[in-house]
Amino acid sequence: MDLFSGTLPNIWGCLVEARIPLDLPPFPRGFWGLSRRGQDPPGSAALPPGARLPRRGPLRLRGQCACMRRPRSLSHRSVAQPLPSSSGKAATMNSLGKKANETLIEMALSADGEECNGPETISTAGSEIPSSSEQSGRKYNLFLKRRLRIDKRHQSKDSIFFRDGVRRIDFVLSYVEDLNKEWEKKLERRKEFESNLQKAGLELETEDKKESEDGKIFFVKIHAPWEVLITYAEVLNIKVPIKENDIPPMVENPLDCVLFPLRLPEKVMHPEPDYFTAPFSKDKQELYLINDESTFFSPSMRNRIVNYILTRCPYGTEEGKKKFGIKRLLNNGTYTAAYPLHDCQYWKKASDPNCDSERYTLYMEWARFLRFYKEQPLDLIRKYYGEKIGIYFAWLGFYTEMLFLAAVVGLICFLYGLFTMDENMSSKEICDPAIGGEIIMCPLCDRDCEYWRLNTTCESSQYSHLFDNVATLFFAIFMGIWVTLFLEFWKRRQARLKYEWDLVDFEEEQQQLQLRPEYEAKCTQKKRNPVTQEMEPYLPLTSQAVRFCISGATVLFWVSLIIASMIAVIVYRLAVYAAFASLMENTQTLQPISGLLTPQLATSVTASCLNFVIIMILNFFYERIAIWITDMEIPRTHMEYENRLTMKMFLFQFVNYYSSCFYVAFFKGKFVGYPGAYTYMFNRWRNEECDPAGCLIELTTQLTIVMAGKQIWGNIQEAIVPWICNWWGRRKARNNPENLYSRWEQDHDLQTFGALGLFYEYLEMVIQFGFITLFVASFPLAPLLALMNNILEIRVDSWKLTTQYRRPVAAKAHSIGVWQEILNGMAILSVVTNAFIVAFTSDMIPRLVYYYAYSENEDSPMSGYINNSLSVFQISDFPERNKPKENPENFVICRYRDYRYPPDHERKYLHTMQFWHILAAKLAFIIIMEHVVFIVKFFVAWMIPDVPADVKAKIKREKYLTQKILHEYELEKLKERLCQGDKGATEKEFIATEGRMELSRAM
Repeated sequence: MDLFSGTLPNIWGCLVEARIPLDLPPFPRGFWGLSRRGQDPPGSAALPPGARLPRRGPLRLRGQCACMRRPRSLSHRSVAQPLPSSSGKAATMNSLGKKANETLIEMALSADGEECNGPETISTAGSEIPSSSEQSGRKYNLFLKRRLRIDKRHQSKDSIFFRDGVRRIDFVLSYVEDLNKEWEKKLERRKEFESNLQKAGLELETEDKKESEDGKIFFVKIHAPWEVLITYAEVLNIKVPIKENDIPPMVENPLDCVLFPLRLPEKVMHPEPDYFTAPFSKDKQELYLINDESTFFSPSMRNRIVNYILTRCPYGTEEGKKKFGIKRLLNNGTYTAAYPLHDCQYWKKASDPNCDSERYTLYMEWARFLRFYKEQPLDLIRKYYGEKIGIYFAWLGFYTEMLFLAAVVGLICFLYGLFTMDENMSSKEICDPAIGGEIIMCPLCDRDCEYWRLNTTCESSQYSHLFDNVATLFFAIFMGIWVTLFLEFWKRRQARLKYEWDLVDFEEEQQQLQLRPEYEAKCTQKKRNPVTQEMEPYLPLTSQAVRFCISGATVLFWVSLIIASMIAVIVYRLAVYAAFASLMENTQTLQPISGLLTPQLATSVTASCLNFVIIMILNFFYERIAIWITDMEIPRTHMEYENRLTMKMFLFQFVNYYSSCFYVAFFKGKFVGYPGAYTYMFNRWRNEECDPAGCLIELTTQLTIVMAGKQIWGNIQEAIVPWICNWWGRRKARNNPENLYSRWEQDHDLQTFGALGLFYEYLEMVIQFGFITLFVASFPLAPLLALMNNILEIRVDSWKLTTQYRRPVAAKAHSIGVWQEILNGMAILSVVTNAFIVAFTSDMIPRLVYYYAYSENEDSPMSGYINNSLSVFQISDFPERNKPKENPENFVICRYRDYRYPPDHERKYLHTMQFWHILAAKLAFIIIMEHVVFIVKFFVAWMIPDVPADVKAKIKREKYLTQKILHEYELEKLKERLCQGDKGATEKEFIATEGRMELSRAM
């Protein structure tokens, strides 16, 4: 027995490799558990002397054990749908789910449909065995099982085909057999669902849980044969090639030689030739350029067709209602996942020559950060992921390209402020000890705050000039025009993509226009559709009204919660200012930086950080609330669902992210009052005042913290979190041989890119768009920050989509949808907000009014501006509530930022005429700036056509050729019918068809 125990596995492997037919008795269960001395475990039954095991027939080995499969149990059927009858390769199944020609080794490896989990041995009477032999037997048993599992994966672990190596896997379903009270119900659902899938023409093949890496998950592989593909291609109105494009390409760009380093190889940029296309029809297959049925429909088209069937396939009736759709089966746990397969591993090409390895190409040429300077392979993205994802990356790339111009202009404006900082007369006067050092300012809070000298804000006034200068006005006007150029040029880019991606006649995908399965399931009442004259479910008006009221109340509550949180942050700013002022005054270690880190700045920075944390927390909860209330509304179609969710989420995000910026820009320092008559919030906290240099620097601080913090946090969420989840999920698989880790298991361990995956990407970018347009007058570097973020964002999104997520189901989209209207609205609002920021938040208008109307020094018109902008208050007029506790230097007067008459004037502490002049100038500036920018915007929009001229010509050419080819095809068919007889109405039809062709040519 030493021979069998030591070398038999190797001999057996050689026999399998050599494909030698053997006529041997079958090996008993547990044969590999024999000990080295031929002894058996105690208590095992021995065969009588001379007895032989019954013969089960000759041993048939078929090529490296490639087709040796363990038989499935009765409860876990392995359904292998036969190939089309022309192939002649249909496999028959017996009543136990086993193949009729099952090999002997397959029988030896299992009994009663279950795999042997431990060694069982035959023994000789009276024999004994050492304790170590049982462990040795298990090793041999494990060795053979592992060897057979590796050998049967002869295709490759990256195979995307059925076991026959011919039929492509278009979709995979997975489930876990959990033995709970719902187990039988889930089993019945799966049986019914898979049976109905087969009735729809799909072919299935099941991988038993014993074949999976963890031994728990079943995988059902789905293949759509040619007949199914052509049927649903017609249903989904899929366009396919009919003729190669004969329109000459555009004239080469003279800058191509300069842009050559940014280009990708032609094969990557244009993986397919350009064709004229037409909607597919089963009855006119001769029209189309069908060279190979297996590759005529791309993998993305195939998985879209299969997903269309899965979302509408019924699985039974429960509680008197017909149930259908893979989404409901995923929600109730019948299946754990449903996904199409990636075509290979992302870091190396597939070994199968029939695989294009497009995932590998996308990773190497697009998804690596070192390729950040390269253009995006949009056609390949569209081919692999579908038009909906392709249009997102096209928009994001175009947005990033346009940001380059805004970033350059913003950087120039910032550098102008930097280089003219030393020439700023206002900061010079504030920093001058003879001017700013002699001006005593009134306390910024009641009782606890002290009088302070103006020159303590020297550094902050200098930094304020970086963003509050003449270039600010120019940049605000420029960004108003830039937004229009961006939106108009995007329309042209979008029109070109619509033509190139066969979306010209695409109104909305039928999958989106048709009723949502959830709508059909929850709406029990039906009425007749006036268009189709068919009965369809509907939601009664009373039910809609109740649901909308609940939804609106919920949204209003959360918006109110945001406003309440913003008020809480304002209260924090008011409450801690005195603490910061006292701390910096009494702490010696803070004295060196007291000029830079003023109490105002410290309060603003900490409040901005606190506000950002609150924003993230509220955002986390509201996302789930928004989905819940949108589900509760039961939207009729997928488009309605996305649009309603988009508006709810955007409204919330708009208030959540921008409320603090609106407060600093338009409310802080505007309703303060004056010493002795301050205004209070809730009659307790005194309203905040702006820095003597203005509130613009505080708005810049707020904008920078919220915008930069959101982008950093977003990239962490998008890149690091999925990577950690996948690393944790795959930690066990790394210990197994690669041959045992199949393509469907690898993809199963990845994260899910849900139906709302692109929604969050768009939302993130639109919120960023708001930051760089609504408040850009306060921070010219915002477009530069957005540009750097977007360069990273493109590569992060592509990397996570290619490496960390399952392949999404392909979907069509001809535009960015409702986001286009949101961007248009924000573009119009940005003109108004920037006009108000320049007028009311910056010191631009007061300085211009002083320069032209109140300056008394012709040689230096801006000298004396600081003294002019500060009013005088007599300290003895302080009421007890406001009066500081201490006045060690016995100051008599203090100054405050406003335009009011001095205490010795007859109109004591009332607004001066200069205040009304400045207010009139601010309002006039807003009106003039808005009208100028709007006129330019509308003129530019009118001048730039939405569809390029060459695209219009191509569209007309394609329509003409399509009509011509279809007419010629119909004419040929009529000629055939005439030749066959039947000359009645056919001759008239022939004449009419010829006349139609002539008319078409003439037109």
